[in-house]
Amino acid sequence: MSTKKKILNRVATVFFTVISFFWMFPILLIFYNSLKEETATGTSTIFKLPGKETFVGLEHYVEAINDQGMLSAFGYSFIISVTSVLLIIICCSMAGWFIVRVNNRWTKMFYYLCLFSMAVPFQMVMFTLSKTADTLHLDNPFNICIIYLGFGAGLAVFMFTGFVKSVPIEIEEAALIDGCNPLQTYTKVLLPILRPTIISTAILELMWVWNDYLLPQLVLDTNKYNTIPMVIQRFRGSYGHVAMGAMMASIMIDIIPIVIVYLICQKYIIKGVVSGAVKG
Repeated sequence: MSTKKKILNRVATVFFTVISFFWMFPILLIFYNSLKEETATGTSTIFKLPGKETFVGLEHYVEAINDQGMLSAFGYSFIISVTSVLLIIICCSMAGWFIVRVNNRWTKMFYYLCLFSMAVPFQMVMFTLSKTADTLHLDNPFNICIIYLGFGAGLAVFMFTGFVKSVPIEIEEAALIDGCNPLQTYTKVLLPILRPTIISTAILELMWVWNDYLLPQLVLDTNKYNTIPMVIQRFRGSYGHVAMGAMMASIMIDIIPIVIVYLICQKYIIKGVVSGAVKG
């Protein structure tokens, strides 16, 4: 490697390290403020690290869990996110496969309808949706996944359709010759090929569903069920008072699962991007 290339690599390393620090700084700010007492989280002291007088340890985390029902909210968020993402992945991967392989005017119409759904603002349908969800008994954590399927299908169908186009049809024809029916071809042949796209789509949908506040707030019975974003919102007290310490602790509890999932699946995301670039 030439000297000029080494210098460029070092400069790039320093540059991206600095960018990464600025990217991570808000999360670090929330974390160390969640360890400080309430009076030390004001606008004048928010950037100061916790000291001997202001450090309270995990006190705010205990407060968030015990007083605001964070554990039950975590459970409901987990149920909603997992069921919604699984339903989106299964239904939309099948839909993308069907659209590409059948390829007639009806499948094209369905495909464009999915694309159109991505452009429709949620605010246009939220009041009608709330009434419909109540009528169809979708106002609980176990059935709300059907609503998320409707709103998440646009992006998922778009991604799966684009990837299936790059899969040679000869692979599926060989499976049919070997005696596989369409369902076996989908599960044993197509799904392993779609794994990078499945993981990439799942993470995008998971981040959306996990952090969504407006849809659960409108649809769920808030006297029985609350998700993590709904609990975080309740730290805003009367007369503009905000329990900053407990709120920041709750935000950290909300962030950690998504970060862990992303770190575990990172290699598959990179593999999916590279695979799509080579095949495209």
